[in-house]
Amino acid sequence: MNSLQNQSILDPGSNRVIKLDNRPVALGARLKQYSAILTLGFKPNFQDYSEHEKGLILNAKKIYYPTAFYADLFNAMGKETFPSFHTYKFALNKIKQTAIFNILEIPHPKTKVFYGKKQKLSILNFFDFPFISKKPRGSARGNDIHLIQNSEDLSCYLDNKGPAYIQEYFPIKRDMRIIIIGKKIRLAYFRIAAPNNFRTNISQGGIIDFTPLPQKALDLALNTASRCGWDDVGIDIIEHKQKFYILEANMKYGTKGFKKANINYKEMLADLIVEGKI
Repeated sequence: MNSLQNQSILDPGSNRVIKLDNRPVALGARLKQYSAILTLGFKPNFQDYSEHEKGLILNAKKIYYPTAFYADLFNAMGKETFPSFHTYKFALNKIKQTAIFNILEIPHPKTKVFYGKKQKLSILNFFDFPFISKKPRGSARGNDIHLIQNSEDLSCYLDNKGPAYIQEYFPIKRDMRIIIIGKKIRLAYFRIAAPNNFRTNISQGGIIDFTPLPQKALDLALNTASRCGWDDVGIDIIEHKQKFYILEANMKYGTKGFKKANINYKEMLADLIVEGKI
């Protein structure tokens, strides 16, 4: 451990001189190419870290990219992480997100989860055609989202196992993606749906539009992230009849918007970490 004291490196990403034993500590490999951040890698057996690495982890004020596995453990011991523990807990889980939106009275399209065959048979008691069905867990990039327009569509969807996640349909041509890192909006843009597609996702042919977003939408996104404890998230918002609604939160958001805005996403993250802004 003493061999590292007073040794320094020049980080090519930021042109900063960094003391090796003072670097921010990360586990996940997202920023491993930036030498200003000490990336130790993910080892599910904690004892596989060297004694020096264990000391760095345990003594660090904050651990960056702890992975979902260690986020729980660090939260239990009171150690701060980025992304936050709550950011990991809500990732790819629309059921939990809908629950917290309802608890906190955050505007959200009418949504209900139906479990088991008997409950699924009651969907039409709550929703009129057309409505949206989604895979409630583990889905991203606009996959597994369907516009249910009739009984045939519904029957096809109900052939899938697992809970049915049903949401009211708002006929829109665009929505808003607002990316919050730390406590600030780092990028915000409209996503315009491709012709003959109700989904606005860029991976589904949606187009990025940097026309300034309404301030009410930006405020809603920041308020939602703060109240839910999310600090690295892409929040999707729609406007319908002059009201704004949170559709969902994406902890595994795409970075094509940053590229189109000529922002080096990873370099931005590394700078924010080294500067102590996240």
